[in-house]
Amino acid sequence: MRRHASATDPGKIRSSNQDAYHCDPEGRFFIVADGMGGHAAGATASLLAVEAIRERLDRGWKTVPAPRLLSEAVEAANDAILKDQRENPERADMGTTVVVILVDPNNNCWSAHIGDSRLYRLRGSEMQQMTEDHTLVARSIRQGELTHEQARAHPWRHILERCLGRPDSGAPSVQPITVRPGDRLLLCSDGLTEELDDDLIVEYCLKVANLEELPSQLIEAAKERGGRDNITVVIAEYD
Repeated sequence: MRRHASATDPGKIRSSNQDAYHCDPEGRFFIVADGMGGHAAGATASLLAVEAIRERLDRGWKTVPAPRLLSEAVEAANDAILKDQRENPERADMGTTVVVILVDPNNNCWSAHIGDSRLYRLRGSEMQQMTEDHTLVARSIRQGELTHEQARAHPWRHILERCLGRPDSGAPSVQPITVRPGDRLLLCSDGLTEELDDDLIVEYCLKVANLEELPSQLIEAAKERGGRDNITVVIAEYD
């Protein structure tokens, strides 16, 4: 992933930004985390997660198979948050979602996630959501109880089934991502997808030719439509 761009913003309502992200300078991996639990606690959780994952991926990139490495990295992030909770009881309720992409030494692409931060693949004029939210409404969609349109306005759409910062968070969902040269991978917190549906995201991705400007343009579009949450966007182009 030689070309990538990123941006984050607290949005128009929140006084602080609880999102965190990291773009590996060598283009090997990218991370987005969306913290929760009060502004100080949420920000701590997302930063702890990003740093633990970054450190583990950097250390094991050449030597550990990608699926195992991603699982170990996300589990290390959960352990780091749980340790901080024990040492700082005032942050006992903090947690975070996370989504990660990793390009291994053989140039294969993988993703891991817990929660509702998402990964999309942009291929030409088509966009596909590659991750499946760990939320109550996403489960209802899978079971045929809700449509996607109903889920977007459902009062329980923000209720997570899984996140980091819980003893029972479990292993992350890890999967290979099929990519071709020219594909763009978009990682984001739900501050983006809460305000922009998939069609609008595609519209902006096609309209903004400059990759470096695209994350900021998407964030501004989300803010124009409410900006009710923190918004983070990372875009990496596969070469």
